[in-house]
Amino acid sequence: MFASIAFPVIDPVAIAIGPIAIRWYALAYIAGLVLGWRYCVMLCKRDPKMLDPSLFDDLLMYATLGVVLGGRLGYVLFYNPLYFLDNPLEALMIWRGGMSFHGGFLGVIVAIVLFARKHSVPPLVIGDIVATATPVGLFFGRVANFINAELYGRVTDAPWGVVFPGGGPLPRHPSQLYEAALEGIVLLLILSWFALRTRIRYRPGALVGGFFIGYGIARSVVELVRQPDAHIGFIAGGLTMGQILSAPMIIVGIALVLWARGRPEITPPKQPAGGA
Repeated sequence: MFASIAFPVIDPVAIAIGPIAIRWYALAYIAGLVLGWRYCVMLCKRDPKMLDPSLFDDLLMYATLGVVLGGRLGYVLFYNPLYFLDNPLEALMIWRGGMSFHGGFLGVIVAIVLFARKHSVPPLVIGDIVATATPVGLFFGRVANFINAELYGRVTDAPWGVVFPGGGPLPRHPSQLYEAALEGIVLLLILSWFALRTRIRYRPGALVGGFFIGYGIARSVVELVRQPDAHIGFIAGGLTMGQILSAPMIIVGIALVLWARGRPEITPPKQPAGGA
């Protein structure tokens, strides 16, 4: 006998004014970007000699484009390339859903590199601050996944199992909330402790590497109970696409941390806010 929790009736549309509908998913992206930006500024103000906090006012636009364009492109290429090859115009219909964290992650990397080149600042110094704040956005994004009743987990007999609309009659792991806790809250606390309480921030790349490792492990663990995408299923001996995409992150993260720890500490001069 399965114990279960009924899925709360939550309209995915938060605000509707005539034909204009604002979804919780969109609000989650906005909240994640804005609060993440403010957290980046706060981190910079604690040690302004490392980086001018005003730089992040401009970086917000770059990061937003990186998240949205990279996230959508990643979903198209990683999760459903054949469908979008037959229906190319639907790749532009972001409002119908379908975003990939790994794609958005790569998009933000490209955005940081371009931004750092424009402003003549070390990309890893910016990357460390952005990496520390990224779990803020992950938390809101995963909560939005739960509200949308998407990306749910596998069938479970755990007393906190949830019967999701579209997920059949049996209760499933609320894997979105697991990810919100691990990728969001736990990872934010760990990275923030290192950024605020240790001198690791003076070794550029260490916090980026720590984020890679933390996210990769958290995502791989939750994938053990998350339902694979129906059109992909299990790959290569029971692995999921999320685990396959996370494995390189963990490897690169370990390499980055070891590389950063082997280099001397730096204290870059305060950078101008204007472009070079």
